Amino acid sequence: MIDARTTMFIRSTPEAVLEFVMDIERYQEIDEKIRPVLWSRREGHLTEFAFRPRLAGLLGPKVVSQERLTPGRRVDIQLAPAPHNRLARALTHYEASFECVPVAGGTEVIRSERFRVNRGFRWLLEPFLKRTMPGLVREELRLAKRKLEESQPAAG
Repeated sequence: MIDARTTMFIRSTPEAVLEFVMDIERYQEIDEKIRPVLWSRREGHLTEFAFRPRLAGLLGPKVVSQERLTPGRRVDIQLAPAPHNRLARALTHYEASFECVPVAGGTEVIRSERFRVNRGFRWLLEPFLKRTMPGLVREELRLAKRKLEESQPAAG
């Protein structure tokens, strides 16, 4: 299991952080792994979107993901169910999350992406994912922090 996890303080409310994550059209601006988003649709607390994943400059096959919002607390992300993602499911099990904890002056955000690579592909994918994902997840959250804090109204 590969678990790329990082925690960061963001001067924003949990609701603003989670809304940013759920707005996949905006979120793709800071997450190079999901560009280009091919389509998206949102119904209430569920966002579904298709994209061509990009890791280390390599463009992968189309993936359909789902984001599920628990208001004020977290967003959980997973591959959409069948018939989507046959190739992705053959390679790995994927889940991710954004957990928000309100703290004085903002929000502590815990970002995690987890991969369980299927046995036949571990030799190929695990070393690459272990090497690249922690840095990508840190950079993604750093860019989210910058974007969210820039959009906050000035104090005073």
